[in-house]
Amino acid sequence: MSEQPLRFDTKIAVLLRDDLAPWQRLNVTSFLVSGLGSQVPEVIGAPYEDADGVGYLPMFRQPVLVFEATKEVLRAAHTRVLSRSLPRAVFTADLFSTGNDTDNRAAVRAVPTADLDLVGLAVYGPKGGVDKVVKGARMHP
Repeated sequence: MSEQPLRFDTKIAVLLRDDLAPWQRLNVTSFLVSGLGSQVPEVIGAPYEDADGVGYLPMFRQPVLVFEATKEVLRAAHTRVLSRSLPRAVFTADLFSTGNDTDNRAAVRAVPTADLDLVGLAVYGPKGGVDKVVKGARMHP
């Protein structure tokens, strides 16, 4: 008897600004989801192992949905995620010109919330809440 697929009552979503270059989209997505995995332990599954007993790191236990949107929709999503107090990560345009973690954090800290030049946002939470945060965005092609 096969197991039924697990249905999740939560969602992991990444929202990217639609004017990013392909390499930027991949880079931003990678950085954003690393924030969720480090602070929300329930999103991480068990380690993997192949048939020869070689171990691999654990990954998210559920899919990550990637969306894209205009700068304005991304700004609205940021406002909504803050009002819902959901776990979130941000990536700003300034981070493309920094070269290390210390400078990354300083670049975000230097800008007031309303003035952040957002290029990406990751969010985790109940499906309905995450859906409301990414409202107006479309699935990434």
